[in-house]
Amino acid sequence: MRFKIEYQDDKAFWHDVYGEDGKLLVFDNEDTARAELARRYPVLFQMEKYGDGKRTRVIRIIEDEDDWPKRK
Repeated sequence: MRFKIEYQDDKAFWHDVYGEDGKLLVFDNEDTARAELARRYPVLFQMEKYGDGKRTRVIRIIEDEDDWPKRK
């Protein structure tokens, strides 16, 4: 299973998070994805604990052999 992270902007649009190389950040472990989300968006991530709406999320990627190259 693979995961990606997203954040929500001020206009309520969700955006994927990309690395410095311009590629979508993809994680093999949900805990690792959540840790990276907290590192990159600490304020948005922490605001959820205090009743603010959800502004960050981890999404499970359902792999389809047409969309993803086969993993080794």
